[in-house]
Parts: sequence; structure tokens; C-alpha cells
Amino acid sequence: MPNVEKDLKLYYSIGEVAERFGVKPSLLRFWEKQFPEIAPKTAGRGVRQYRKEDVETIALIYHLVKERGMTIQGARQRLKDNKEATVRNYEIVSRLEAVKAELLAIKAELDEEE
Repeated sequence: MPNVEKDLKLYYSIGEVAERFGVKPSLLRFWEKQFPEIAPKTAGRGVRQYRKEDVETIALIYHLVKERGMTIQGARQRLKDNKEATVRNYEIVSRLEAVKAELLAIKAELDEEE
């Protein structure tokens, strides 16, 4: 699962967002057309500037489509029908995966000591 960093940056380029999720910029442009929730600011010459909220929405869409295997239409409907519950479930899964990674790191350290 991609890590959505918590930092003070106001805007992210399409390249930065694509790299963060391990996808191509063309996929992000496609998702913009499919999900009205993604609305990056466009600067001169059509340069996209994603806000933190856009990146969080992309993380949620990534989770639904890439990790859970939903179709674009299914993910769009899920966000439309029950976005709050979907966000809550995503946050819980993210926290549990972070705890799992931390426990695995502790286990690895303990195994090295033996």
C-alpha cells in the first residue's frame, strides 16, 4: 500500500503523485475524468497541482481499484453512496497495515538477537 506522507507541502506535481502510488501519470489523468472528487488546480500550460485532499482521494481510489480489485464504476459508486464509511474502512486498514509492519520489524530484530 502506498504511503501518503504527512508533510507541509501545499501542492504536488503529477509526477510526484504518480511516483508515490507507483502508477503512470496517464492513469491519474484518466482517474480525474472518472472521479469528480479529484480536482487538481491547473497552473500555466495545464500543469496539474494536486492538493493534499486530492492525494488522499487518490489513495482511497487506489485502495479500491488496485488493492481491492473494484472496477472504476464500482469504486465511483462506492464513493458516491457511502464515502464516509469507505474512508473509515480505508483508514482502519491503513493503520492495521502500519501496525503489522511495525510488528514484523520487531520480530525481525528479535530473530537477529537469537
